[in-house]
Amino acid sequence: MVNLRVEGSAWVPTPEDTPYQRVGGSQAVTALVEAFYDSMEVHEPQLAKLHALDDQGKVSRASRDRFALFLIGWLGGPQTYTETHGHPRLRMRHARVAIEGSLRDAWTRTMARAMDERGVEPQVKAYLTTRFAEVADFLRNAPEAG
Repeated sequence: MVNLRVEGSAWVPTPEDTPYQRVGGSQAVTALVEAFYDSMEVHEPQLAKLHALDDQGKVSRASRDRFALFLIGWLGGPQTYTETHGHPRLRMRHARVAIEGSLRDAWTRTMARAMDERGVEPQVKAYLTTRFAEVADFLRNAPEAG
């Protein structure tokens, strides 16, 4: 039996019921990452240009694969990213990019589109939207462009 904790109508993960499981496991998280970068390239090209690009101007396979590994672990799945690359050190890894509110918002819009495209269930999407926004805001390192 799954120990689902519900606060009001909001879903809250437990060790037995993680976002990783709710999204559908490694293949589904990888598909979410693909949808995320594909959406980024179409709707938020300013974000795509911040990544390593391949010969066709698409976000590189290496970037996609690395984020998929990270997201799998962050969502509660296997910790392969940490085992392979060490602690994510998100602020350090993103320090080379000036991240202000509009860039943060573009990232969260892109992830919302990807979750919609992949059919992430509404309660899980609501939970993840909040968590992604918290992390994106944590990574802000530049004042708003004026």
